Amino acid sequence: MPVSLTERLKDLIRREGAISLHDWMKAALYDPDGGYYQRADRTRWGREGDYRTSPERSELFAATFALYFARLSEFDDLTIVECGAGNGSFASGVLSTLREQSPSIFARTRYIVYDVSEDARRRARERLAEFADRVEFYSDLVSLDRGIYFANELLDAFPVHRVLKTEKGLSEFYVNIDSSGEFGWTTGPLSTPRLSEFCSAHLPELANGQVIEINLAIDDWFAQVAKRLEHGFVITVDYGAEAGELYDPVQRPEGTLRGFSRHGFVDDLLAQPGEYDLTASVNWTQVKASGERLGFQVIEFASQDKFLVKAGLLDQLEYRLSRAESEGQKAALTIGAREMILPGGMASSFQVLVQKR
Repeated sequence: MPVSLTERLKDLIRREGAISLHDWMKAALYDPDGGYYQRADRTRWGREGDYRTSPERSELFAATFALYFARLSEFDDLTIVECGAGNGSFASGVLSTLREQSPSIFARTRYIVYDVSEDARRRARERLAEFADRVEFYSDLVSLDRGIYFANELLDAFPVHRVLKTEKGLSEFYVNIDSSGEFGWTTGPLSTPRLSEFCSAHLPELANGQVIEINLAIDDWFAQVAKRLEHGFVITVDYGAEAGELYDPVQRPEGTLRGFSRHGFVDDLLAQPGEYDLTASVNWTQVKASGERLGFQVIEFASQDKFLVKAGLLDQLEYRLSRAESEGQKAALTIGAREMILPGGMASSFQVLVQKR
């Protein structure tokens, strides 16, 4: 019988000592045999899963982005690389919209689904079967002369380091095994000099006792994208804040690390690795700076609701309402639009960043 991820992590800690949250979280999310995103026996998306992303909440999200992509493509062939594509719901919405509303652009569209999860790629392949002549599937990033790299709720899913400011300086949180044999927290020296370098270069002054998360993987991901995209756009959608707000010791003294299961918060983040989603809010100041170092200029940065309105969501709503075949379809469209654009709704807590090189 296979050894569970929990037992394998405990064995690792017993042999080698406490491991950083980053390494523990990487295993909990991406371990090939037990990581949350790799498991074929879990329903992660939608009402029956642990969370709902914007594509599941409203078809207007993908439809609006589809025509936004089309405008960015100008007269060139449109190549879209969706990073962390999940079950393919966004890709399906984009391709369906282009086929119906911009058939000439659809005929020139190449859509690349990238996801490290074999299970996600399998689900996406099934969902996108009707677009088989337009879609390619990869477990690694691909190189483009020109195109669009798009990532919706990807950056927040990268493993993070958890750091504590003390009177003596910075220390890092590690995962150990407590006296009862369960996972528990401990602190120790920083696991990599990149953490202190990052704090010195990018963060405001921290308060004693303040806990923060640092997502070094964002810089690594952007560097990989920059190596593979000669000309084009990087569009990231996620929830987060600029560094001054994100690391405010009054608003977020304990950081933003949290877990989700069945649309609710997880009380003990260390209890069952591989059983729930783990996430931390994105530092948009960092994302912008990563792009700028690599030659990407910020074109747009706005809350998701404002971005979608500007990009044409209301036009899409009107178009789809006029073609709805039932009152139920009309109600679903209207409710979805409200979730996407009403102040205080889900979309207002997300941001969209568009960068170009």
